[in-house]
Amino acid sequence: MSLIVQKFGGSSVADAERVMNVARIVTDTFKQGNDVVVVVSAQGDTTDDLIAKAEEINPNASKREKDMLLAAGEQISISLLAMAIEKLGYHATSLLGWQAGFQTSSAHTSARIKRVDPSRIRAAIDRNNIVVVAGFQGLSRFGDVTTLGRGGSDTSAVAIAAAMHADLCQIYTDVEGVYTADPRKVPEAKKLKEISYDEMLELATLGAQVLNNRSVEMAKKYNIELEVLSSLTKAPGTIVKEKPKMEKMLISGVAKDTDVTRISVMGVPNVPGLAFKMFSKLSAKGINVDIILQSIGHDGLKDISFTVAKSRGQEAVDCLQDYMENLGAKEVLYDDKVAKISIVGAGMESHAGVAAKMFEALYDAQINIQMISTSEIKVSVLIDEKDADKAVKAIHDKFFD
Repeated sequence: MSLIVQKFGGSSVADAERVMNVARIVTDTFKQGNDVVVVVSAQGDTTDDLIAKAEEINPNASKREKDMLLAAGEQISISLLAMAIEKLGYHATSLLGWQAGFQTSSAHTSARIKRVDPSRIRAAIDRNNIVVVAGFQGLSRFGDVTTLGRGGSDTSAVAIAAAMHADLCQIYTDVEGVYTADPRKVPEAKKLKEISYDEMLELATLGAQVLNNRSVEMAKKYNIELEVLSSLTKAPGTIVKEKPKMEKMLISGVAKDTDVTRISVMGVPNVPGLAFKMFSKLSAKGINVDIILQSIGHDGLKDISFTVAKSRGQEAVDCLQDYMENLGAKEVLYDDKVAKISIVGAGMESHAGVAAKMFEALYDAQINIQMISTSEIKVSVLIDEKDADKAVKAIHDKFFD
């Protein structure tokens, strides 16, 4: 007998028909002799609808009250799925995050999981129940409901799998696995049978929306084998594990991220310590910086450009403009019409010329590169947002044709 954790996203439980479909998947797994814990997101666009309701009432509402509101979405999903499982003749117990033992930090709307006490889940399993848990939520040490941020249900599922030493954690989505590019944009994209944690983490961080990057980090830390598969078909999915059996591909995928802003600080004095002062100011406000490019000094001055998430772009500009006099900079420029395109693959380590091949693809498509960032298993470039889809297709064709 195996313990299997299954997670279903909002699109998988969007309406009554899909809830019943999920119930059949879950009970089929249970009938095979497995213990099953199911983690569910809010239905369809419920979370976005709740955010809109909050904006309508009070755009400046406290994050605590936002969490109280947003947590309601998963409560609807778990109760409906438990009812569907009962309708099929099986016992089910639905649990909110705090009932399932999720203890989190107090950072409302972006809490971190501190600990999972699965004793109540185990007790329900011992009573021959399928357990349905609300993803995305927990309880702080002050007894307040918290939420984990976008994609938090993936993290909830992996956390349960880690706490209960599950044999497998299945992440059901609306695609059949992890592809070499977004199959909705690149019809020629190929589904991967297996991918390593490191490659999947890079793809998730760089804009691939199949898995939440925090869930991949946790799976790697606790060596939880993940399977990404579709709730709408019975096709085999993609296994995410430490060491895939297959021969390393040159690259595993092409990712696009449009949640990017480029900020350029122009005319900074070319003296030691200025970069430290500038980035420490951003760090103090919790603003993460990604690609960084510093020009060669001229006339005793230099320019420093970097990228941040679009949601933090204006805040970063305001922070730096307040500090302009101390930096001695001439001006701060802001551009949110950019996109980051990345290739990821463990095979890069043993193959020369991968970056050159990517740049050739962009040259052939007449796409200009603004910034470049590299690591052992990825190459990222910053380009105009309007060229993003064309760039992904051109690079994918170059590597996978």
